[in-house]
Amino acid sequence: MTFAPPNGDGGAAAPPAEHGPGVYVHIPFCAKRCDYCAFATWTDRSGLAARYLDACAIQASVDLDGLGAPSTVFVGGGTPTLVDPARLASLITSLGAAPGAEVTVECNPDDVTEEMLDMYLAAGVNRLSIGVQSMDPTVLTALGRTHDPANVERTAQIARDAGIEFNVDLIYGAKGETVTSWIATVDAAIALEPSHVSAYALTVEAGTPLASDRSRHPDDDDQAVKYRLVSERLESAGFEWYEISNWAKSGRRCRHNLTYWLGGDYMAVGCAAHGYRSGRRYWHVHTPERFVDAVENGRSPIAGSEQLAGDEARVEALELSLRTGAGVPIDAFAPEDTAGPLAGLVEPVAPVASDWAVGDGPRWVLTRRGRLLETEVAFRLR
Repeated sequence: MTFAPPNGDGGAAAPPAEHGPGVYVHIPFCAKRCDYCAFATWTDRSGLAARYLDACAIQASVDLDGLGAPSTVFVGGGTPTLVDPARLASLITSLGAAPGAEVTVECNPDDVTEEMLDMYLAAGVNRLSIGVQSMDPTVLTALGRTHDPANVERTAQIARDAGIEFNVDLIYGAKGETVTSWIATVDAAIALEPSHVSAYALTVEAGTPLASDRSRHPDDDDQAVKYRLVSERLESAGFEWYEISNWAKSGRRCRHNLTYWLGGDYMAVGCAAHGYRSGRRYWHVHTPERFVDAVENGRSPIAGSEQLAGDEARVEALELSLRTGAGVPIDAFAPEDTAGPLAGLVEPVAPVASDWAVGDGPRWVLTRRGRLLETEVAFRLR
């Protein structure tokens, strides 16, 4: 029995490797759904959590067989810290991550306790991603967030005491957020001494409460100003920009997310999770009950897949790499474009080969202004 899709050539699973793929585990349970969230999450299915985690462990054990120990693990959601930490730790342990693997759990700052992190640590977790979004209570209310900003500092201190590094997740552009309050949030995030900061522009997703309330929609010009500010302040504080919305201290980039952006293989675990292997993208059934039913009855939870090949695969790889500090090869743009409409949006940079594994020689990398216009720049890839 196998749940994972075949290789792109229709053959059997990939041969064993010393370090296997990345693994994404989706935990779909939440206490409250944020107004901007379009992810596959539910607030009324917590009674299914124990069976769901058991099903995740079964699916992962089948799909990882012969692939080697995972090189990264990312447990996201939803709210992973909402489920029983002992059960979640057991699931993470069962994945058998490789020595030195990066193992991350997303967390709500209201949930974290010393006992929880002790269990995570024993399971190999060495990184947290803390959902901060803002340190301004007014902005949190506008986002539909319920956590207490005071618990952010408490969670960061617990993580430091436990020896677990952490990322701070921020969102800018919510109604009521001034430039002054955004600067205060960024400075408060820096003061927490994280190894990594993610700062995302608030986006309007169809079907969300935010989408139905136009008075709360973000303003593009306002978000551009706030992006420039967060970039300047983080880089002045010693963080290196390495992907449009991500900055890290030296050597502390999120290896799991780099797997996505640089075309590595990663396995999906759980409902609505997406995976990628040997050029084939696949995704699981959407709801937790359908996922549990499929796995408990020995059926594949895969809902669909698509094979990327040829020019489609090449262009997608360039688009993803363009978002990062690795950039794209010099021949990815026509000379008349880089001397004309792309002037000031991309610059030639020679990434360190061992740092990005992209080889020697200069590559085009987005400037700060170019990051704001990344979609338009990507249209000119060839």
